[in-house]
Amino acid sequence: MSAPAPAPDLRTPRSEQSRRALFAGSVGNFIEWYEFGVYGYFATVIAARFFTPEGGSEGEALVKTYASFALAFFFRPVGAAVFGRLGDRIGRRPVLILVIALMTGATTLIGALPTYDTVGALAPWLLTLLRVVQGLSAGGEFGGAVSLMTEFAPPGRRGLYGSWQSFTVALGLLAGAGVAALLATLLTEAQLGDWGWRLPFLLTLPLGLGALWLRLRLDETPAFARAPVAQSPPAREVARAVAIGAGRIMGWAAAGYTFLVVLPSYLQSTLHASFQQALLATVLANVGFAATIVPAGWFSDRVGRRPVMLAGAALVVVLAVPLLNLLQDAGTSNAVKGVAVFGAGAVVGLMAGPGPAMLAELFPTSARWTGLGLAYALSNAVFSGCAGLIITETVKRTGNVDIPAYYAATVCAVSVLALAASPKVVAGKAG
Repeated sequence: MSAPAPAPDLRTPRSEQSRRALFAGSVGNFIEWYEFGVYGYFATVIAARFFTPEGGSEGEALVKTYASFALAFFFRPVGAAVFGRLGDRIGRRPVLILVIALMTGATTLIGALPTYDTVGALAPWLLTLLRVVQGLSAGGEFGGAVSLMTEFAPPGRRGLYGSWQSFTVALGLLAGAGVAALLATLLTEAQLGDWGWRLPFLLTLPLGLGALWLRLRLDETPAFARAPVAQSPPAREVARAVAIGAGRIMGWAAAGYTFLVVLPSYLQSTLHASFQQALLATVLANVGFAATIVPAGWFSDRVGRRPVMLAGAALVVVLAVPLLNLLQDAGTSNAVKGVAVFGAGAVVGLMAGPGPAMLAELFPTSARWTGLGLAYALSNAVFSGCAGLIITETVKRTGNVDIPAYYAATVCAVSVLALAASPKVVAGKAG
């Protein structure tokens, strides 16, 4: 049983409360994306250990691994709806405690799972079950964390505070890549495939316990404490705002997963890069991503969310194919390739920085967790969760190595239209 929540402060959030909310909200996102990054970076190892029976195809196993990856994303909207409804009814604090406990438990158990060689066909089913639990908890995490951070943000700083959600996504992916690279350096390929891949998942346990401790010390947000739950906006208004929000961020979802998570296995399986080279490229992309997120969020507090996000989506449309062609060209120097992947990540950061605050401002307090969580989860279920599956299968069938760039550019083009055409829509009066 958790400790009783402190009495809510109904006034403007104090700086101490705002900082505490920022850390408590961010740490859950860090753990979530650390794990999702690790799963993507070790996709080829997981494919061999869980989806490759004797005589099975490596390519087919990788597709099944990404199918399990996608399945977790399709449970995110369910988690967003269930935990969002709870969070909008009973409060941000207790539900955020619950979702971090579920995420930590499921991720830790993945590190302890028996493989196909030990339990046969049961292994992929156990892995998929834990991925489902992760999808449910991750679906609840985003809406709650963004609600917490933006509702505790000082006046005029929602963009900056919300950007920390995206910034900790970058930190989580970087931490996953760093741990994977360290293990690839210290262990032999046989050791990595035998037991080394388990260590990054088991590391989630102490991280999760630290996050749980931070959330137990949280206050309830002042906005929720004074929000009249009975005055939630009509469902049709919330649904309309969810659709608009999802359209605006679908490019962020597609380009982010293409450049930041799918890239390692694409470089290995399609361009025949080594595991270490693929991880280095991913680290550079994520450093570029991290470098622009917070400045983009800060800038959006001054010029508006949509102009900054429009710039990011439009740049992906224009640059995706040239950037990928640089990576494919054997004559391109390593330095130029490094700048290319850094730039790809930086452009995604322009969308990710203002994105959380933009979503939060579409909904009033009484529907914020549910609404923004659903918009984010639906967009990510389709355009992030399926990215690896779509790209890997399409490259396999067509032999066209430009597919990742076409995928990211096409989805970002739709986001450009959504951002340019959509008026400012708020479901009810935002709090």
